Amino acid sequence: MDISMKRVVIGIMFVFWSGFSVSQKVEAQGNPPSIEEINNEASTIPSVTSLLIQQHGERLSEEYFNGMRASERTNIKSAAKSIISLLVGIAIDHDFLEGIEQPVGPFFEDYFEKHPDSVKQALTLKDLLTMRTGLETTSFHNYGRWVTSDNWVWFALDQPMVEEPGGDMVYSTGTSHLLSVILTRTTGMSTRDFARQYLFDPMDISAGGWDRDPQGYYMGGNNMALSPADMMKIGQMVMNGGTFRGERIVSEAWLKDSFRTYTRSNFNPYDYGYMWWKKPVGEFQVRFAWGFGGQYIFMIPELNAVVVLTGSLQNADQSRSYKEPVFDLLREDILRFLQDRESS
Repeated sequence: MDISMKRVVIGIMFVFWSGFSVSQKVEAQGNPPSIEEINNEASTIPSVTSLLIQQHGERLSEEYFNGMRASERTNIKSAAKSIISLLVGIAIDHDFLEGIEQPVGPFFEDYFEKHPDSVKQALTLKDLLTMRTGLETTSFHNYGRWVTSDNWVWFALDQPMVEEPGGDMVYSTGTSHLLSVILTRTTGMSTRDFARQYLFDPMDISAGGWDRDPQGYYMGGNNMALSPADMMKIGQMVMNGGTFRGERIVSEAWLKDSFRTYTRSNFNPYDYGYMWWKKPVGEFQVRFAWGFGGQYIFMIPELNAVVVLTGSLQNADQSRSYKEPVFDLLREDILRFLQDRESS
């Protein structure tokens, strides 16, 4: 069969498959896995320490692996950036901040009095939220130098401009840390106290360890500890459009803006909103918070489902080798199971 004929056949097969209903597709793929089979498969992934699955607000499964316990909090790593994004939205909702176009210069007068820079001073909250400040990263090869510096804020702002503001993504935890400092300086509360009052306490969430910088500011976007069950509460609140048990936590408008696509990772085929990721998995668009080592809050709006998965940091490395088996589990097992429930 020549190449042109192969393309015709593939095209016909795609049209034929696209015409199937959800239930027909599930049937054509074979019987979906059971919860027991999903958990058995999860247990074979060395990095996985917990897996929680919820649909329409109903907890379908909650399993822990490799010695982890339900009461244990885990370092959610950069999934904390999505928490910072929620806190910024809450601060705007409560008029602590004016809006995303607010320039950052006035928040860091102590720095810019000594290092005036009209470009950096004009950066906006939106530039920070979307990782499009253009500043050189403080992550990856620069992370060690940043976290051992005497002043994390000044180190981040000292970085040279490597992209145009509002241009390509430059992923940097220093950028998200600036948002934490802004929250503290604007609200008059530490980021942890602000989070406790407006996010954690209303949702009965108890945060564990949370690093601080040399000046005492809570780290914006890394090294925060939450239990998987509390991560699930965050995901469900977002799925509910910003409410939790009938109480408004963050505005629905903020969440809609948070999940628009503003840029794309320069390391992965993932779209980026306000510190939330998006990626097609199978036939579904999945929104997620993501932390190093395999800390995930997955949200699948089409299936009204939330999946929390945490991973061990003990053997995690920069190769991100935990990702493929996790996304395989999500695509081949979890989504098929949820799709079958939705169609039946």
